[in-house]
Amino acid sequence: MRQSLEHGMTARQVTGLAERKDWERVAHGVYDTGTVRPQTTSAAYDHRRRRTALLGPFAHPGAAAVGVSALVLHGVQGAPIEFAPEVAATKAQPRRGGGPVRVRRLLVPEPETVDGVLCAPVVDAFALAVPALGRFDAVAMIDSARHQGLLTADDVARAQNATTGRRGTRRSWAWWDDSDPRAESPAESWARVACADRGCPPDALQLWIVNRRGERLARVDLAWALPRGGVLLVEIDGHEVHSRPEALLGDRRRQNRIDTVSTVLRRFSGTEARDGTAAAEVRRVLTAAAWTPRPLPDDVTYCIERAGFVPKPWL
Repeated sequence: MRQSLEHGMTARQVTGLAERKDWERVAHGVYDTGTVRPQTTSAAYDHRRRRTALLGPFAHPGAAAVGVSALVLHGVQGAPIEFAPEVAATKAQPRRGGGPVRVRRLLVPEPETVDGVLCAPVVDAFALAVPALGRFDAVAMIDSARHQGLLTADDVARAQNATTGRRGTRRSWAWWDDSDPRAESPAESWARVACADRGCPPDALQLWIVNRRGERLARVDLAWALPRGGVLLVEIDGHEVHSRPEALLGDRRRQNRIDTVSTVLRRFSGTEARDGTAAAEVRRVLTAAAWTPRPLPDDVTYCIERAGFVPKPWL
């Protein structure tokens, strides 16, 4: 009521909206005004995640978002669409539970403020979140934080060690080593992990394709060096980005430039990356080609005219 009055509404208007259920009461003292209308599916998912993450600090003023909630507010991608909102106190005080928000029995003595909301630091949030997550979500979120510079290698080790004693630590211990900061989207993380599970981890990530003059033609998400100089190139497409007419035209031109006799190109959706469809097809192609692992350094590109790997000409 106070916030509504400060923004020029009348008490009668606020009461009417609440009574008609135009504003949904989601927790004590918290109403969802329903004014945000995401325009795409991915935006709707992000809205649901952020709505959940904000519920805890709103329902418990002075408390800090922790776990997945804190990571979402810090901007980490890859969180599950549905998760429980969580908070913890920033100083010793009586613990008020109940409602849809989980109040953790721990303290956040040095919270960070993100867009005006108190949050646990990223390292602490990961230490709490990872043991309770599934593997794909956990690895994707660690990848995202590392890619954005929110986590360093030392931070990863600190967060991993801080999970000791928590439920789920044993099963999640190896997931930290599965992360890779080169992944640029959760779907790429899912595809990489699924392929590794099938015994065919990528030989290269974010591989540049060049011509004889060293001009960059495209950068592909995952790649495998095939015998006799060939290469398997895999792209993980975001449906909404790549379904727009201008994107489809650009994708077609780009694909035509890199589709040669020495390249095998496959494209998959995020859903196919997560459900194992992409990994199964990659395994089939690699088995037929008698592939053996050949991890490539980051300072090489693939020259389509030479049908081979060469040092990056711009280094």
